Amino acid sequence: MSRVRGFPEHGELVVCTVKNVKNFGAFVTLDEYDDKEGFVHVRDVATGWVKYIRDYIREGQKIVCKVLGVDSSKGHIDLSLKSVNEHQKREKIQQWKNEKKAEKLVEIIAERMGISVDDAYDEFGNDLLETYETLYGAFEAVVADPEDFLSEFSGDWTETFIEVAKENVVPPSVQIDGILEMTSSAPDGMELVKHALLAGLAAADGADVEITCVGCPKYRVVVNAAEYKEAEEVMRNVSSAAVNDLVSNGGTASLKRESK
Repeated sequence: MSRVRGFPEHGELVVCTVKNVKNFGAFVTLDEYDDKEGFVHVRDVATGWVKYIRDYIREGQKIVCKVLGVDSSKGHIDLSLKSVNEHQKREKIQQWKNEKKAEKLVEIIAERMGISVDDAYDEFGNDLLETYETLYGAFEAVVADPEDFLSEFSGDWTETFIEVAKENVVPPSVQIDGILEMTSSAPDGMELVKHALLAGLAAADGADVEITCVGCPKYRVVVNAAEYKEAEEVMRNVSSAAVNDLVSNGGTASLKRESK
């Protein structure tokens, strides 16, 4: 989360910069929490026995840690490096990069509006954080559906916010695919298959769908959408329409899902 001034929560993943490495552990600063200091004990650096701690962690390194404990009265934050897997690390680093980008975009908005960054957060930034949890999530939401965004928020700032979002943020999307197996023994079987595939595309109702032949009788269906639920619904509509159309004309058809 952007512009955080408090302390992280137990179990939270945080981006840190390693400042000082000792044999017994490493002192780090938390990038998202005003560079508050945290500590990674040597036992929490890696699984198993750590002979040379600098084989795993070094000064200046960006790392992702899990919060083990927080004592806000003393300013102590205990962290674990070994509790974060590679997938979590990549995901957290990307989230952190997105938030840094979002903070820069708020600065651009403030400049265009002729107000200070602090005033920008007071006017809309803090409300967006409360609603979307991340600033970048707010920018993604407005690019994906400006009308829905405007039904939630109003003010002189919204026009500039939408403008900057469209200039700098790519709408979020997911992609799923599957294989349609389509066969027909009729004399005009290929035409019937083509008709069925066109029926499938028509059922997409304007959604982002592509069907390509990967070697008869197999046809790949690729659906792009803003979220998985929407993508799955489109896939069901397209595949059902294609399968039903061919089956009604005496052919056989089925959908086999593939993961990307």
